[in-house]
Amino acid sequence: MKVAEKIERKINRMKEGTTFKYQQLGIDQTEYSAATKAIERLIKKGIIKRVSTGVFYKPKQSAFGKLKPEEEELLKPYLFQDGKRIAYITGGSLYNRMGLTTQVPKTIKVASRVKRVTTRIGITQVKPVKSYVDVTNENYYFLEILDALKDFKNIADLDKKSAISILKNRIDNLSQDDLSKMIKYALKYPPRVKALLGAILDLLKKKNSLNALKTNLNPLTSYKIGIKEETLPTATKWNIY
Repeated sequence: MKVAEKIERKINRMKEGTTFKYQQLGIDQTEYSAATKAIERLIKKGIIKRVSTGVFYKPKQSAFGKLKPEEEELLKPYLFQDGKRIAYITGGSLYNRMGLTTQVPKTIKVASRVKRVTTRIGITQVKPVKSYVDVTNENYYFLEILDALKDFKNIADLDKKSAISILKNRIDNLSQDDLSKMIKYALKYPPRVKALLGAILDLLKKKNSLNALKTNLNPLTSYKIGIKEETLPTATKWNIY
């Protein structure tokens, strides 16, 4: 079978909205030159589109034409390595998705401990940040919450009362086992994260979860986050102002 036929057959079997690299096309090293030409022909036909160098996607058809995949799908080749998650989207893009801000950032931040992700998605620049722990598919949801607590003071256009409610609900929906895992990761974060998480858990009456956070905080240190007592009644107990 010719390389072009092999690639087209592979792409035809992909779901619409799927992002992929050359490595996922099942071609040999010796076939890359022919594969590049085949890919360019498919781009010209509109069957696939280029995300960035070496990364492509199969557009989703709709009544309004061809749709671009979601941000997470476009970045998927950079978030996973050998089928395992090694990174996640953080910063303003994450906080917008969480409902903490209405602002859409011009730059997407990708957090990882093992890889620096620097690329461009259309006109959007993708920049790397260092994650506090190794990222997996099982823990990145916890890290998203912890990042929001870390950046709470600096999130653009933030309604603090609404934000506390959103984060409180996310944390309250965690099982005790998941909560224990998140606290373990929180211990790797700056003290203000542990204090803010502690105050929210205190408000939720999660008494069994507070000791690990308390013992890792200096009782003489205060945290200027700009949260009033009516927004978070337990804030002053955790030296948050």
